[in-house]
Amino acid sequence: MNARQVYAERMSTSPETIAYLLEQLEPLEASAKPMFGEYCLYFDDKVVGFVCDDTMLFSPTTASDGLPEAEAYPGSKMYRVVDADLLEDSQRLRDLVTATAALRPARKPRAKRPAKS
Repeated sequence: MNARQVYAERMSTSPETIAYLLEQLEPLEASAKPMFGEYCLYFDDKVVGFVCDDTMLFSPTTASDGLPEAEAYPGSKMYRVVDADLLEDSQRLRDLVTATAALRPARKPRAKRPAKS
């Protein structure tokens, strides 16, 4: 078993969950990338949340006020949990993603590494 296979087995969110979530967000150009053993959800070049243990979690903003809160993993900060009803309502979900992105700061550009001498 190579390192990529070991890494993939550690992830508890299924690829089917990510595919379904991105399908629900169409036509938004959202993306999900593996990160920290789970997935990070991006929209408008901003992190809007995470998908951990097949559960969508939004970064807390005023856009997600009223959603229940939970830790992404033991000891993490609190995130807003998307329940099954909201996940099924693609329009509300898209609205929440776009509103969250509007309230999130832009990603900081990476510092360029000095050239090796």
